[in-house]
Amino acid sequence: MSELGWFAGTRVQLIDGRIIDIPAQKNAHYCAVEQAKKLLEDAFGPKYWVRAQATLSLGPRSVPDPGVAVVPGPRRANAAYPTTALLVVEVSDSTLWLDRNRKATVYAKAGMDDYWIVNLVDRQVEVHRDPEMRPAPGARVRYTTVHLQARRVHRAARRTASAGPGSGPVRLTRAAG
Repeated sequence: MSELGWFAGTRVQLIDGRIIDIPAQKNAHYCAVEQAKKLLEDAFGPKYWVRAQATLSLGPRSVPDPGVAVVPGPRRANAAYPTTALLVVEVSDSTLWLDRNRKATVYAKAGMDDYWIVNLVDRQVEVHRDPEMRPAPGARVRYTTVHLQARRVHRAARRTASAGPGSGPVRLTRAAG
């Protein structure tokens, strides 16, 4: 539908089969995306493609544009959208509910082991790790969540990067202070 121009001039994302209208970015949001991209490029290095505000294809019902996604391998032109990422980061102010709920479920279902929300409202980073099935009717997928203070993010990014794909979860603890 997007290719046919149905959403020209609007910001929308397909999230779990729903077309979601995304509000315009504020300057703080844009700056946080740029800062997260730089931090993650430094932490992961040249063997990973750190994509800012670029599409992930997570199936026919979900095609989000996360703030930042770390994809294995170098930059690739003329390739299909990535279908997975080692780390997905959403920068959130007016979309906090969407990012904590619908997008978290979509990323967990897609098997994203690490999903972070840069929460501009509460000035913290929410680290969502280890997707697991909630023992309830319908088996809704969810993450175990740890909150970090912003000053600890760079160390957490380096620990995530150094763990490498397939090495299992890196445990982060709640930051003091």
